[in-house]
This record gives sequence, C-alpha cells and structure tokens, in this order.
Amino acid sequence: MQWTDRIRQVKIILVIAAILIAVASLVASQILTHDLAQQERTRMEVWADAMRALSQADENTDLTLVLKVLNENNTIPVVVLDSEGNVTDFRNVKIDAKTYEDSLHVVSAMAMRMKVNKQNIKIKLSDTAKDYIEVCYDDSLMLKRLALYPYVQLGVVMLFVVVAIFALLTSKRAEQNKVWVGLSKETAHQLGTPISSLMAWTTILKETYPDDDLLPEMDKDVKRLQLIAERFSKIGSLPEPVPASLNEVLDHVIDYMDKRTSKKILMVKEFPEGDIILKMNPSLFEWVIENLCKNAVDAMGGEAGRITLHVEETPERAIIEVSDTGKGIKKKDIRNVFRPGFTTKSRGWGLGLSLAKRIVEEYHRGRIYVKSSEVGKGTTFRIELKKPKE
Repeated sequence: MQWTDRIRQVKIILVIAAILIAVASLVASQILTHDLAQQERTRMEVWADAMRALSQADENTDLTLVLKVLNENNTIPVVVLDSEGNVTDFRNVKIDAKTYEDSLHVVSAMAMRMKVNKQNIKIKLSDTAKDYIEVCYDDSLMLKRLALYPYVQLGVVMLFVVVAIFALLTSKRAEQNKVWVGLSKETAHQLGTPISSLMAWTTILKETYPDDDLLPEMDKDVKRLQLIAERFSKIGSLPEPVPASLNEVLDHVIDYMDKRTSKKILMVKEFPEGDIILKMNPSLFEWVIENLCKNAVDAMGGEAGRITLHVEETPERAIIEVSDTGKGIKKKDIRNVFRPGFTTKSRGWGLGLSLAKRIVEEYHRGRIYVKSSEVGKGTTFRIELKKPKE
C-alpha cells in the first residue's frame, strides 16, 4: 500500500472521529436541554396552579405561599390569556414598545407563537367550559443559551482544528522546502567534482583520438550532466526569468528525448506558425517537459505509442499540452500525482511531477494539471503560462 493511501485513510478516520464526537456532543446537549425543558414545564404547571388559586381566593384565603410561588419566577417569560385570548398579565418579557397598547399587541403576538410551539397550559377556573385562563411560556434565557452552546462550542473547536491543520501543513511545507533545497544543493555539489574530471578526460581523449566519432556524443553527455547540476543548484532560489522562445525550448526537449527513446515511440509536435516568447528559465522549464515526456515513455511500457506536444496561445496565456497513448491514470490517483512520493511505478521516488509542479507554479507563476486521462488510452498534462505584458 502506498503511503499516500495510508495518509488518505488516516484523514478519513480523523474526519469520521470528529463527526462522531460532534454527534455525541449534540445528542448529549439535546438530552440535557430536553430534561431542563421538562423541569421548566413542571415549574410552569405549579405557577399556573398558583394563578388559579389566586383567581379563586377570597378574603379568608392565605395567599402567602401562592404569592411566593408567583414571585419566584424571575427567569421564564410568561403571558397569561383569558378565555377570549386577551392578555391579562405578563412577566419576564422584554418589550421596546412606547405605549401600553403597543405592548399588549407585542405580548399577544408572543403568546400566539408560544401556543403554536405548544408551550401553553390551560387552567379551568370553574366547571363551565368558557371559564378558564391560558398560561403561555417561553424557554428561559439559560435554556436558550444551553441549546445554542454546543453549536458555538463545535464552531470554536472546528476553527481551532482548521487553524491547527493549516499551521501543521505550513510547517510541513516549510520543512519539505528545506529538504528540497538541501537535497538539490548537495546533489549539485556532489556532481561538480566528477563532472570536472569527465570534462578533463574528454579533452584528453579529443587530443589523443581527434577523429573518433563517439567523442562528440560523450561531450554532449558531459554537457548534459553540467546542465543537470545547474538545474539542481537553482532549486531553492528564484532564478530571474528571461525572455526565451517556447518553441526552441520544446524543440530541445524533443531532440533530446527522440535520441534516447525507443524507435517505437513517435514524438509529434503541434506548434503554431509564429514563435512564442515568454519570460522563463529555459533550463528549468526544459526539465518540466522532460519529466512529463519520461513519464509518458514509462506509461507505454516499451510498447509502440505516440507523445504529442501541442502548443497554442491566447491573448493572455501560452498553453502546452503533453499527451501520450500510455496506460493512463486511475481517477482515484489523479489528485495525488503531484504529491511528493506518489508513484505507480515499481521503482522510483515519485518526485518528478512534484518538482515539475514546483517549477511551473512557484518559479514561473503558471499552472500545471491533468487535463484528461483514461485508463488504457492515455493521459494529457496541461501547462498554462502567462504571457508577458507588452
């Protein structure tokens, strides 16, 4: 199993765990809120009984306990309606109305909402059906806050998780950048000594065997090594882009790849008639196209096929597409192809496309992505580069 798959599984497990924790928190909060709501309803039933006792009292009734029950309700909003729906009393209700009539209108509307929510208790004052009062009540401020608290808590937790993940990814990216730069600089340094020796030996061989046909090819390979060392040395710094011909850069890649790939593989170029001049670092951008072409060759597995380099331009962009007739990429793997370490090959480090993405997006301010891919038919990579403003 590839490490990218394991990372994906860990992320899925963490997301599922977070969802389960959130659901458990909401369920626990709902249960607690429901229990408190039941307690408040019980209190309101006692309060309604006290209202009935008050309405039925005479001069000989001791109202001490009744008044105590009524006055102890300082948190639950209550509206008392008569049998005709008129407001007779209200408590713990905040009103911004200027006149008493407006206040009654507002309180009456609140009572209607309470009845719709089934937060009302009907109290009969006598045996007649029309002689009753209705006690309408709303949730207390504490109960409302308690019902809202889990969502606020989850929001804060999610914000913390997002910030933590962003910080971790930023730290990880910075660490990866240091590894990239260190590895590249060290590679360039290590290549320097043997390249210098090879250049010296090539010079000696030219003097000893001036007519040897293989020496020019050896000289090209040594220069190629110099170019590779130069590319590695530029990783980690931002090389100054210079105006260069995109057509020439791609021609260099085609010439290089055509001599080093099987004759079964046909290199096809589809270039516009006019030359396209872009600000770029030619040696680094050649590296990008070479990586794409080498991956295309590997995707064909030694079979006959075709690699097509298609170039087109718009008023704002130059577009390069590298297409092959290889085995294609599975849909589930397309999102991972540019991740460091991802590879479908039995051998390889999985760094080529990651490096290509870095060169295109960070050094050339462009964009690279998989335009299309179908298993068994091939893949097309697309690069978009901004044209310099005239």
